[in-house]
Amino acid sequence: MAGTAAPSSHRRLPSLDGLRAISIALVIFSHLLGTRGFPLGERAMGSTGDVGYLGVRVFFVISGFLITNLLLGEHERTGTVSLRGFYIRRAFRIFPAFYAFVAAMVIAGLLGGIEVHRSDVLHAVTYTTNYHYVDRSWELGHMWSLSIEEQFYLLWPALFLVAGPRHIGKVALAMIALAPVLRVVAWFTMPYRDDVIMEAYPCVMDSIAAGSLMAALRLRLDDSARYQRFLRSPLFWLVPVIVVLANLPGRVALNYTVDITVQNLGIALCVDRFVRVTAGPIHRFLNLRWLAYVGTLSYSIYLWQEPFLNHRAHTSFTAWPINLTLALVCAVTSYYLVERPFFALRDAWAARRRARRAAAVAAPTPP
Repeated sequence: MAGTAAPSSHRRLPSLDGLRAISIALVIFSHLLGTRGFPLGERAMGSTGDVGYLGVRVFFVISGFLITNLLLGEHERTGTVSLRGFYIRRAFRIFPAFYAFVAAMVIAGLLGGIEVHRSDVLHAVTYTTNYHYVDRSWELGHMWSLSIEEQFYLLWPALFLVAGPRHIGKVALAMIALAPVLRVVAWFTMPYRDDVIMEAYPCVMDSIAAGSLMAALRLRLDDSARYQRFLRSPLFWLVPVIVVLANLPGRVALNYTVDITVQNLGIALCVDRFVRVTAGPIHRFLNLRWLAYVGTLSYSIYLWQEPFLNHRAHTSFTAWPINLTLALVCAVTSYYLVERPFFALRDAWAARRRARRAAAVAAPTPP
């Protein structure tokens, strides 16, 4: 998804691409369930117990973790954060593949291949699909999660500048505490309450905030011998087990409050552990070249899997295994023809920006 870091000169955190690969695999598996010819049963109805939602939640936590790490690093190097620079980098990363996909769906709709409503397109191009709950087409429905990501990108750097690196963790903690309350309020007061709880930014912000909080605490945790021992102990493996158990369907009151919070915090611990611990079989697995490659493609895969992994359709294009093959072919094509050229443009822009900054620093001051 959008949290994927593009290839560049920046140091890449170990294991993150492998975690993205696992996340997109959960989404793919969830969407394959119920498609024609797929042998492993029906897709879960609703949001609880759906491994696809768990995969998206992992993406959200990774996004908060990665973006906050980048903001902290920039602030340490320069003493501030450039909002203009952040938004330009994100635009290069996110917009080209996103709008190319939306344009392809609009063309497919005009040709009669799929049904896409004008409201779907309007909400997609404005990144507000997470507030569009009525008559939403399947092919553009997954834009709800990318809308949440984009709203995070819009708000979080400004909050970071206001709070500063010393207090940004407190902001993230407040979001983690507030979101379950808002989910309860939404349950009792909102129409389409399930959709609001699972997709409206105020109700979902704690997933991204959990990753942001972990990034804000990393320097402090570096000095905690007890935390380091916990990450490397057998006791740690209870954390992913608890995350999986918290994703199982159960009582709604727990699913929408405690369970989601437990998942978010547990996933954040897992992300930090797998980035920190750079030895052992899990580390080797998460950094396998082919798995990291899938993680690199995860944004394009997420975009393009939706029209083909459609359990409501009964065409040859949405039947197993042709559907998965077509989704992967389109994703790889999008990555190399759309994303990578814009990575190059982004890196060239960044190089020119660094050169101008270096020249300004080296320029002699007038007497």
